[in-house]
Amino acid sequence: MTGVSDRLDELVGEFADLDSREKLELLVDFANGLAPLPAEYVARKTSEDRRVHECQTPVFLWTESVAGSARLVAEVAPEAPTVKGFVAVLADAINGRPVGEVASISDDVLDRMGLAAVLGILRTRGLRAIVARIKRGFAERAAAG
Repeated sequence: MTGVSDRLDELVGEFADLDSREKLELLVDFANGLAPLPAEYVARKTSEDRRVHECQTPVFLWTESVAGSARLVAEVAPEAPTVKGFVAVLADAINGRPVGEVASISDDVLDRMGLAAVLGILRTRGLRAIVARIKRGFAERAAAG
């Protein structure tokens, strides 16, 4: 299995030569692949602060480690398919890979995907907050051992 950075590079490559419309369509395709929130997390949404408050779209994230492998569990409001698609891209790059590698996710991933210009400043700010939250959550997991 490839590492987080390698997989993310592959995913970034899928966006590289697309025009703005095609990038958004690909994000929607990824959004359709994001698993629904498992039932055991639904109740946890109200008892744990897992919302990314910097994002206008309701996004809830859980960064978990299963036998040293990263697992990103997420729920994104269905009315925001671009945000949901971006989270799905990150989940694809992260899930099943070593927890310690998640910190290697580049802060410029949105720029590399060509999404910063397509999505606008407010949405981009929210997506950058999602990346930061994921990296911080897995860094805490890695430090805990």
